[in-house]
Amino acid sequence: MSRVAEDRGRTAGARAGSAAPRRRGRPRSAAADSAIVEAVLRLIEDGVPIAELSMERIAREAGVGKATLYRRWPGKSALLLDVMRSQDTPCPPLDGDSVREDLVRLLEFLRRRGLAKRSSAVLRTVVSHVQAQPELWAEYHETVVRARYEALLGVLRRGVASGEIRADQDLETLADLFVGPMLARAILHEWKELPEGLAEDIVDTVLEGVRPRPATRPADGPVDGPANGPANGPANGPANGPATGTAPGAE
Repeated sequence: MSRVAEDRGRTAGARAGSAAPRRRGRPRSAAADSAIVEAVLRLIEDGVPIAELSMERIAREAGVGKATLYRRWPGKSALLLDVMRSQDTPCPPLDGDSVREDLVRLLEFLRRRGLAKRSSAVLRTVVSHVQAQPELWAEYHETVVRARYEALLGVLRRGVASGEIRADQDLETLADLFVGPMLARAILHEWKELPEGLAEDIVDTVLEGVRPRPATRPADGPVDGPANGPANGPANGPANGPATGTAPGAE
């Protein structure tokens, strides 16, 4: 084999060995992500309506190129979903020692979140926009709300196992009974107060209705008759007869 052929063979082998796919693009920058989310929050705080928030304006406010936004989010709605996620706090840790205390922690978390939403115009604006788009709202539920719901179901299963909750209860219905009153006040009836102690009141009220019932003894049957004969009858013969009789002809 000629030297030229050998060189071509070595070159082909080197190309084959370097055929592994290269990673395309630069790694995503967490600093850029944070700058973009903060830019959206800042614009909303300044009173810019959602309808006037364009990807170009957000990119300019964040100090990044428009292409940087589109590499991360396909459009404004997907970006706002991540903005809303950024405002969520994680579910509180559950000790597992007391079913009641864990339920109170979960409902207190919802109460405080409801108060935060009422006091935050930014959060109200973003939530309203995401709620108006069913696909985004469903994605938010699957990625954020579902974890809280599963945590609640886990506490209820533990309550059934420990005997604190009756086993004949449907746990999904029971979960709705616990969180429904809090969500109704926080979302549907925003003019109603969310006072301290509300979580404890809801938990105690619902638990009272689903605790195992004490076993009841069968009622005693009717008494068939007196234990020692008739109450009004004479013990030893007629009551009005003579105590001692006289034999005829004794005189």
